[in-house]
Amino acid sequence: MADHEYTSLKVLLQGSSTEGKLASVPEESTTGFTDALPPSDSYRDSIRRVSVVCSDWRIRSRQSGSTDSAASRSTNSSYSSNSASIGTADLGTSELRKIAQRMASDGYTQRMVQAFHTVSLTHTFGQDRALRKWFIELDVDWVLDVLLKLLLEEASVYSLKELVRRWIRALTVIVASVTTISDTPAAAQFVTASVSAMLVFVDAMVQVNGEEKLQAMLQMYICVCSASYGILPHTISSGAQSILNDINSSMDRQGNKLIESICDTMVQVRRTLMKDDNLCATEILEGGGKVHKNTRLMVDYIVLMSKAHASTLKNSGQSHNTGKLEDLIHYTIDYLNNLLVRKSELCSDPSLRYLFLLNNSYFIVQMVSKTSVSLNLEQLCGHQTELKLTPECEKYMDSYLDVSWRNVLSFIPKSNFHGPLRRWIHTTSLAKFQSAFDNTYQAQKFWKVPEPRLRSLLRETIIKRVISAYNDYLKEHPELQKHVSGGSSSPKVLEEMLGELFEG
Repeated sequence: MADHEYTSLKVLLQGSSTEGKLASVPEESTTGFTDALPPSDSYRDSIRRVSVVCSDWRIRSRQSGSTDSAASRSTNSSYSSNSASIGTADLGTSELRKIAQRMASDGYTQRMVQAFHTVSLTHTFGQDRALRKWFIELDVDWVLDVLLKLLLEEASVYSLKELVRRWIRALTVIVASVTTISDTPAAAQFVTASVSAMLVFVDAMVQVNGEEKLQAMLQMYICVCSASYGILPHTISSGAQSILNDINSSMDRQGNKLIESICDTMVQVRRTLMKDDNLCATEILEGGGKVHKNTRLMVDYIVLMSKAHASTLKNSGQSHNTGKLEDLIHYTIDYLNNLLVRKSELCSDPSLRYLFLLNNSYFIVQMVSKTSVSLNLEQLCGHQTELKLTPECEKYMDSYLDVSWRNVLSFIPKSNFHGPLRRWIHTTSLAKFQSAFDNTYQAQKFWKVPEPRLRSLLRETIIKRVISAYNDYLKEHPELQKHVSGGSSSPKVLEEMLGELFEG
């Protein structure tokens, strides 16, 4: 029997071959409590149909830079991020509350309370058995399995997230049932036992190793905060209210555990990103200064945490834990910016270094600015309705222009020589200018600026500085202007060449 339970739970955690479906625990576990059978249209089917959590809560793989879902692939050359659009999570609370109300109006919930109470009186160790039928209908009977902690480590990433969705649905229904069942200590004890059994999953999740659990924990944190807020005082006996207060305290403790685990996971992420310095230098060079995959990964984490912050503020207001989460978000942004500076110093080409910093810093600003309302990040990000660089981005852009194009402009002479010497100096300088321009252009032709508006601004700024100075110089020397007119070194041709930069 033990081997059968182990195999069944392992199949459940690993998931089936068809994405979106998980194997169910065998139906023979439903025997007993025939007096509490649900109607033919099972509650479990209704619960499973409820969509929970934002569909765009996907996160990239650090190895591939892609997201964990094939549906999230994007060929867009701009700064796309699958988790970029900020918004509160949708836990399906309204629909799940209606299901809880239907369970109560059908008399099913009260029958489960009575069954639980009867077993509690007659069997010292019978509560898990009494809860199992209830949990089967909630689609979470697997949380009662003693092997849960062991096998969570073996779960696939997709299965882990699917289990969290099922857990969220069930906890929401349980909490919603508080206001639908009778005002008795037995009913409150039933809810207490149900919540306590559900919160064991939190203890198991925080022990799972790996960065992949961050999204799942954030979703669980939102649910715990929302559920705790949902157990509001209402007219019940003082004994029952005391039990519900204990439930709230348990929810708060589990919220603390999740926040601590989220912080610890981010520490693991940061330690990982600090490694492989030589590899990072190679990737900057091969990537032509584009947004690094680790930057995208960290921004995904930041946006996910911001979603959790926004959702918990909406559902339960400001708390100690939401404050800790906000501090973690700010710290992670600062850490990422400092990490980029450190990694960029490994790049031997100063022009590429500053372009890399500009690309990555602007990407962070653009993505994080979507969270500025709830996190007071306006000073960091500005408003991105129109392109406006932050002081940090302006600094990187100016540094890039200085180290890349100042040398080119230095070959435009400002001497006041006359006669043949003047013509020789200017002809020689013009040739040096053209050579320096061509060398810089060829070196940077395939560098990458993914964001279209930033790419256009950078091109326009180079044209304004270089081509304008070149034009002014030729106007002061008509003999040279005539010499380059219509040729490969004319201002028009050079401007067209600059208009092709940074496409990658």
